[in-house]
Amino acid sequence: MKYSEYSVVIVGSGAAGLYAALKISQQINLPEGVLLLTKSYLGNSNSLYAQGGIVGVLHQNPEDCVEKHVEDTLTAGAGLSDRSTVEYISEASDEVINDLIENGVDFDRNADGELTFTLEAAHSIRRILHAGGDATGRGITEALCREVRADENIVVMENAVAAELLVDSDQECKGVIVYNELTGEHEIVYTSALVLATGGLGQLYKYTTNPDGATGDGIDLAYNAGAIIQDMEFVQFHPTALALSPESKDRFLISEAVRGEGARLINNHGMEFMSKYHDKRELAPRDIVTRAIYSEMNKEHKFNVFLNASMIDHMKLFKRFPTISRRCGECGIDISAKPIPVAPAAHYSMGGIKASVEGRTSIRGLYAIGECASTGLHGANRLASNSLLECVVCAYELADYLSFANLAIPKKIDENIRRIIDIYSQPLSEADYNIELLKANLKDIMWNNVGIIRSEENLLKARKEVENLKKAFKRTRKCLNKEEYEYRNMLSVASLIIDSALSRKESRGAHCRSDYSQLDRVARHTNLLKNEEKELINVK
Repeated sequence: MKYSEYSVVIVGSGAAGLYAALKISQQINLPEGVLLLTKSYLGNSNSLYAQGGIVGVLHQNPEDCVEKHVEDTLTAGAGLSDRSTVEYISEASDEVINDLIENGVDFDRNADGELTFTLEAAHSIRRILHAGGDATGRGITEALCREVRADENIVVMENAVAAELLVDSDQECKGVIVYNELTGEHEIVYTSALVLATGGLGQLYKYTTNPDGATGDGIDLAYNAGAIIQDMEFVQFHPTALALSPESKDRFLISEAVRGEGARLINNHGMEFMSKYHDKRELAPRDIVTRAIYSEMNKEHKFNVFLNASMIDHMKLFKRFPTISRRCGECGIDISAKPIPVAPAAHYSMGGIKASVEGRTSIRGLYAIGECASTGLHGANRLASNSLLECVVCAYELADYLSFANLAIPKKIDENIRRIIDIYSQPLSEADYNIELLKANLKDIMWNNVGIIRSEENLLKARKEVENLKKAFKRTRKCLNKEEYEYRNMLSVASLIIDSALSRKESRGAHCRSDYSQLDRVARHTNLLKNEEKELINVK
């Protein structure tokens, strides 16, 4: 097998992976450079499609302060956010946002050249920076891609799937087995620091806002290597995704910022309904808005409700949301005159690989940042636009941490790693699997039984059905192609979500059990919750 060596290897090229590669290269003199692996093309990720924006608690915004942002985050997190993590990331936002600007990110400004802020659900004030109106993720990702491609110390390897981590008998990560889709061969990459920045898992569900690659890869890699995984039951369903028909599976996101600018949700009779569910109406936390829409859909036996944006000034609407306006226009919807059909869709995972703000995991030499990591920022329900902030702050802190680390390439390879390499050196039977059909079956199981509303009965049903899918698919490690690797990972991550959802016998945040009552959000506010009362569900 072909092998190579790099000082740092990063798996994933969304905002977290790109920014980590850039900052590591800028701050550290690496003898063997940085390798950035991506299983499709550079920058293709959840980050690329993020519309709403990025939280910025900036000194030039006199209305805001760290304390306000921390309280908003803790409230949305339903008592499970880690206060110290929230404070750290909030305090770092000013420095990191300004560094992004220095690295070419062009946030929207007013006529006087001042940064403009918008409002999103569960935020008490306007603090969301945006770019290109409603193309913030694309603005950040494309700027970072330009910088990464121009950096001679960063090697980009596209169409490369991370198949398995090389972890030795002392539980230290020494590298990764990579499947090169272009050559059809497996390769060994040795490193002293392996960073997982693989993004989310929305493709486990029938309806999702996530791109095709969001299959939970990093979580599966870390879990099989023995890392601690936590809070997998908390999957956030975005309330408003374009829902033209029940057959439209991959649903285009209609940003929360549209509601932040004044749009209202209406049912199929044209009646507003959010006042029945929360005093903040359309700007309630996402989990509440999602369940409200789900309830209205069930009452009316419809597959969608509608978002009415006609009350927003037409010039402002089209300028502020050009991407949404264009996409809806392609579907025959003039958003200034006609309500947008919307429904919830799987959007974001609050759980994942247990990691510090510097990305450190329970395995030496293995780091995790971005959506695949679980730092304690989001708790049971992510506050809007905190995700991009977490990506860049943790990438920034990781680079700083690694600048003090010994990044010498490991020379001694033990028997445990040799056994892994031997598995990937052996030929594989070419069993005929219809991966597209198998993925569709899994997505149906997850949507119908492990979705917005859950119960013991449905979760146990899902567990049994997923186990049957596992038994029918014989690839537990080495696979033939990218699609098989994705399906292998999806099966594993689905089991983690199901088991965690069964273990949490309460309703909290994005995890709603029909057989258990919702906790009193006020009484369980993080300010009143002692650390020893917090219950995180870990899997190892």
